[in-house]
Amino acid sequence: MTHDAALKVRQLKKQYPKVLAVDGLDLEVARGEVFGLLGPNGAGKTTTLEMIEGLTPPDGGEIEILGLDWRHHGKEIRARIGVQLQSTSLFNKITPREALTLYGSYYPRSRSAVELLDLVQLTDKADAYHITLSGGQMQRLALALALVNDPELVFLDEPTTGLDPQARRSLWDVVRRIRGEGRTVILTTHYMDEAEALCDRLAIMDHGRVLTAGTPMGLIQGLAIPSVVELAFDGAAPDPSAFAGVLGVPVTARGDLWEIPTRDPKALLPAILEAAEQVSYLQIHVRRATLEDVFLHLTGRSLRD
Repeated sequence: MTHDAALKVRQLKKQYPKVLAVDGLDLEVARGEVFGLLGPNGAGKTTTLEMIEGLTPPDGGEIEILGLDWRHHGKEIRARIGVQLQSTSLFNKITPREALTLYGSYYPRSRSAVELLDLVQLTDKADAYHITLSGGQMQRLALALALVNDPELVFLDEPTTGLDPQARRSLWDVVRRIRGEGRTVILTTHYMDEAEALCDRLAIMDHGRVLTAGTPMGLIQGLAIPSVVELAFDGAAPDPSAFAGVLGVPVTARGDLWEIPTRDPKALLPAILEAAEQVSYLQIHVRRATLEDVFLHLTGRSLRD
């Protein structure tokens, strides 16, 4: 483990009556980086974050945050971290300015409401009732509340779930600005494009364990399958086994698509087009491999399952 880590986790465990949610998980996050936790629903991402944040007691393992541990330095840790949960509840008629001022009063050190509203691009909504904010604006306010104590380490649990594409990218800009301030950000997400856009490094989880970790590009390159040919169908994709037999390469059906991983799409496409004359497909295109392909390769499951 490095001496300049914002977070060190070793053999973290959490057992519920019917499920082992986190199973001997190891993590290390460097100061100043954006680190992502990816995985399908039920992979253990939120439970892991809740234990690290001090909200849920672990059943085993060690957690070190900014060189401190919860057993002996809980008050100091709380003053130095910021947390945005999956949902934030506020009074309908509180304004962003009032909420930030109120939350800031709970800490020995806080950032001004004016500064935070500018950071999350809510200055024009400073005095609007919370109930009148859009979903994206509410999420940006929740992020501002997580920053009110000027934290060194910020936790974001699926911060863009349920947002439209424009609102998601607006929040991405805020995360980049936070990183530009030198803060460490740990976020959970099941959006592969979000992880690729924001994360310096990430870990892919399933069944409470880390399957692999590294930079987004490093994990994709490690798959050694740079491209995927996709055939789209009108409705559920048919059984690809006969097509795969003719083509001589693996073909996977996912939803309304057939996916064919390849190192050389240019060489494979003529054979695909010839074989595809036997099926009724809508279109064919080639894309580069993604983090979801990495996850499928590791688990056979989608990041969004």
